[in-house]
Amino acid sequence: MTADDLLARHRAVLPSWMPLYYAEPIELVSGSGRRVTDAQGRSYLDFFGGVLTNMIGYDIPEIREAVERQLRTGIVHSSTLYLIRQQVELAEKIARVSGIPDARVFFTNSGTEANEAALLVATNYRRSHQILAVRNSYHGRSYAAMGVTGNRSWSASALNPLQVAWLHSGERLRGLLARLDETDRIDAAVEDLHEVLATQTAGDVACLIAEPIQGVGGFVHGPDGLFAAWKKVLDEHGILLISDEVQTGWGRTGEHFWGYQAHGVTPDLLTFAKGIGNGFALAGVVGRAEVLEAVPGISFSTFGGNPISTAAGNAVLEYLLEHDLQANAERVGAILGDGLRAAVADLDCVAEVRGKGLMLGVEFVRPGTTEPDPALTTRVFEACRAGGLLVGKGGLYGNVVRMGPPLTLTEDEAREGLAILVDAIRSCANSEVAA
Repeated sequence: MTADDLLARHRAVLPSWMPLYYAEPIELVSGSGRRVTDAQGRSYLDFFGGVLTNMIGYDIPEIREAVERQLRTGIVHSSTLYLIRQQVELAEKIARVSGIPDARVFFTNSGTEANEAALLVATNYRRSHQILAVRNSYHGRSYAAMGVTGNRSWSASALNPLQVAWLHSGERLRGLLARLDETDRIDAAVEDLHEVLATQTAGDVACLIAEPIQGVGGFVHGPDGLFAAWKKVLDEHGILLISDEVQTGWGRTGEHFWGYQAHGVTPDLLTFAKGIGNGFALAGVVGRAEVLEAVPGISFSTFGGNPISTAAGNAVLEYLLEHDLQANAERVGAILGDGLRAAVADLDCVAEVRGKGLMLGVEFVRPGTTEPDPALTTRVFEACRAGGLLVGKGGLYGNVVRMGPPLTLTEDEAREGLAILVDAIRSCANSEVAA
């Protein structure tokens, strides 16, 4: 069966609002380390990791063996109505590394469900359905998670069970705060928060949910210290802070284990997903016991924290810590980020290279402006694939190339991918000028 046959079958049975990457979509059939192979036998260096999910890479013996050990017991599922040793062990580890005192952990299957659970907890704790969220954010595809998503492309419904008020993101390129010097942006964001509380809410707000670095939003982030400045105001009102660490967690930013730590503050709740399962469905929410115990009814997740996923999660977290992948993300991320900034510094179609560690984005604009150029972005995206490199796309306007390689990326692989990316950018930029 050819790729065209599979594509035709895909389109016949799956909804059209499920996008596929590339003008000629590819099927990945095998992987090893940081490389994957498609059905045509073409090998690629993977700088997107299944949307920052294959955090350790592909075909990792320690993870495979942990899952196989659990499979050999014959128990794939039992539900959380029974004790699950793998779940308890992983919860203990996550509580310990979360930075949240007296922490409790609730496991789900995805980041969407994790954020939904965090919102459930916060609204019960505060007895309010009023939420503060951030413009350009993405928190998931369920009704409540979609309701706090500040990106129209991903807001598939106007229905919302929550009353949401929106804060400025602190973006450096566009919007009111972008007009300010970096040193003034936090003060302006705090002033914005005060005004939103005074004008758009009834006072008894449940929480603020925010990403330390906005994932789908194109790796946009405000200044370090922004969360702490926000939380000082939140604490005056008893409002909880939820840090959405679905993409920033587990050392990906290099400088810290969690994105929130760049801000010198500890959230009341944090959500995690993606990388901790390394491809197995695993996510959850961590919070102070007082907060997480606020749910008045009985609840559980049928598949959340199941024996197979948590066996993988334990192996992932052990591997991550034993190999100090946070330090690797910082070291290798610097090679990639610094090299990229230097290589495209003379191109006025590149507005910004941003991010931290192995979480990097390149924003493309029409030369000499801040007007987004999604067409150029798509050409660069396709050129990377042609050169043997898989990257992602994102941003509010679809004009950001996103990179979130496995945290096991080597220095040589970083340089190899950098060369392909720079060549793709420069060739596409030059062809645009020539046209």
